[in-house]
Amino acid sequence: MMGIRLVCFLIAVLLFVNHAGWLTAIPAVGAIAIPYFAVIFANGGREPNVTRGFRPYEPRLPAPSAGPPLVPARPAAGEPGEPGDPGDPGTPGSSGAPPHNA
Repeated sequence: MMGIRLVCFLIAVLLFVNHAGWLTAIPAVGAIAIPYFAVIFANGGREPNVTRGFRPYEPRLPAPSAGPPLVPARPAAGEPGEPGDPGDPGTPGSSGAPPHNA
């Protein structure tokens, strides 16, 4: 197409130099319009033919490690834990002495 454009451009210049009048406009319009159509044809047909729609992004993450399971830490003996634990000083009977009954 660019070869045809070059020929149109040369013909337009020759017609202009020879005072051909409005006939100069015909190859000039061709020389101006051909690059547009060349780009359209060159870029056409690259769209994917898959019509299944939107495909969400799914990252490729490494598999989780097979290490030991995480267990919450338990308080050491003599340290206060959750309320109601035998080591909690705020719980009756936790100090080893019987509760006071009035």
